Amino acid sequence: MIKFISSEDTLAIRSPVLRDGAASHLCIFDGDDDELSFHLGYFIDDELVCVASFHKQEREGFSGLGYQLRGMATLFAQQGKGIGNQLVNFSIVYLRGQKANYIWCNARKVAFTFYSGLGFEFISEEFDIPKIGPHRSMYLKIQ
Repeated sequence: MIKFISSEDTLAIRSPVLRDGAASHLCIFDGDDDELSFHLGYFIDDELVCVASFHKQEREGFSGLGYQLRGMATLFAQQGKGIGNQLVNFSIVYLRGQKANYIWCNARKVAFTFYSGLGFEFISEEFDIPKIGPHRSMYLKIQ
């Protein structure tokens, strides 16, 4: 089941999956609690297993209302089961209703195939985020 969750709820998944178990306070993103930001969680039997955050953030060179997808993470035991796919597809439907035009993200190299499978396109060359690794920016037009 997919639900809207708080930014604080995301930390239990962000920490082990995205930051190698770093302290929760190191997994907070700028914009997490902005008025137009929202967070989604996928639950299996009341256990949170996947999270994603969406911040209203236009991308230079693109027109319309944009949201940045950040902190997409699925517990390791649940990866490869289509849960992240369902969460992103839910967000697309929701953001269309909010009149957003596109979603973009800075995808980790290990997630390029995941995002490409959802229709995201590369919009940058590879770059490194210190202590995290190689990324590329990706974009998905949603309306």
